[in-house]
Amino acid sequence: MRGGVARGALKARRRQGRRGGGMAEVKVAVLGGSGAGKSALAVRFLTRRFIGEYASSAECIYTKHLCLDGRQIHLEIYDPCSQPHRGKLSLTDELHWADGFIIVYDISNRASFAFAKALLYRIRESHIRVCKKMVESSIFLVGNKQDLCHMREVGWDEGQKLAIDNKCQFCELSAAEHYQEVVAMFTKVLRNITSSFKLKEKRRPSGSKSMAKLINNVFGKRRKSV
Repeated sequence: MRGGVARGALKARRRQGRRGGGMAEVKVAVLGGSGAGKSALAVRFLTRRFIGEYASSAECIYTKHLCLDGRQIHLEIYDPCSQPHRGKLSLTDELHWADGFIIVYDISNRASFAFAKALLYRIRESHIRVCKKMVESSIFLVGNKQDLCHMREVGWDEGQKLAIDNKCQFCELSAAEHYQEVVAMFTKVLRNITSSFKLKEKRRPSGSKSMAKLINNVFGKRRKSV
């Protein structure tokens, strides 16, 4: 499913929170420069179809229900309008909205690689400076258009090094020719995110334990002061 959204929709959707009934709500932002193949990757994963030429001035959120490792998931994929390689880079809404990021560049376009590098730096900077949850966010760097290897401007080792430097996963693929690899990449992202959800649930104390701790903190300290 595809629908246009205003930038404020990310904030509104974030406020809705997680879905009940045992269904996990997973939000993934697919980011990259103009022509890198963001929309092609998302549509390929969701519909199996490949769209060769796609240009949009509207932000969109794709939604899909799927089952991963026996768990029902409501997936939302945010696909922004084409992002310019130049100008101020602001990801405020995306950083607050997304559980994970897929950063896409075109291996036959060095400018798109430089933009992907800037995106990763912006995400890492925000996580370290504001919420310090770099490990909790799933980030995947994708070198797209491997079918244009004869026009390559960015080496595989450059992508791998960038991923290592930014503590994220990396792969090269072709949205046009590698459907199974596209699915495998998205599946890894979703597994990483749902695993982080489980880890947070384990760390979060139960309601009864939290209340007992609160009572102990309040009345326990009073007893000591008497």
